[in-house]
Amino acid sequence: MRRQQFQVGEYYHIFNRGVESRQIFVDDYDYIRFLRGMRGFNRLEAIGSIYEKDYQSKKVGQVQEAKPPIGGLASTPLVELMCYSLVLNHYHFILKPLEEKGIERFMHKLGTSFTMYFNQKYNRSGALFQGPYKSIHIRTDGNLFRLSAYINANIEVHKITRAEKWPWSSYQDYIGKRNGSLSNKKMILDHFKNVSEYKEFVVIVIKEFQDVKEEIIIFKNDNGK
Repeated sequence: MRRQQFQVGEYYHIFNRGVESRQIFVDDYDYIRFLRGMRGFNRLEAIGSIYEKDYQSKKVGQVQEAKPPIGGLASTPLVELMCYSLVLNHYHFILKPLEEKGIERFMHKLGTSFTMYFNQKYNRSGALFQGPYKSIHIRTDGNLFRLSAYINANIEVHKITRAEKWPWSSYQDYIGKRNGSLSNKKMILDHFKNVSEYKEFVVIVIKEFQDVKEEIIIFKNDNGK
């Protein structure tokens, strides 16, 4: 059983990686399929399978505004997504549950569906993720802002490419390069004078963490332990 007890209205850092650190996003459509799951499964109601025969949403420019799965957007959302990053073999979210068991329901549907899709596509079986997803309660505004920067710029923290060039995170929405609707960027950006100030803050966070082991960053609680 999961020890973390999620409280409605609180913020949580949710993350996981592929089993044995394997790559879980092999091509663009894998990223798109995961994003469609993030949008489609964020609802109390069942929507059925979102695995489609065609790959109409392959183009990077269609990522955020790709047609939602059967049933449209969530009429009763389970969680509020503050920011996200999908990077090769792992993902990061900041989630705020809006319903009791909201995070548990959302993550179960998302993880199960993507594993089934991935195993069918790549002719494999068994677990895709490295155990249950991990979670950390975000108790202060300072840690919320810092984690938003770390997650939005995660691809650059890993020194793979510039954060603003990576389409598989919410950062392009935060800086106005794209007008996506998956994440609630306004809540965090309202605490900065403007987008430029947030971008400067992100640069500071990137520099702070580039030479620090990821485990130190993402497993550390708010009290530093």
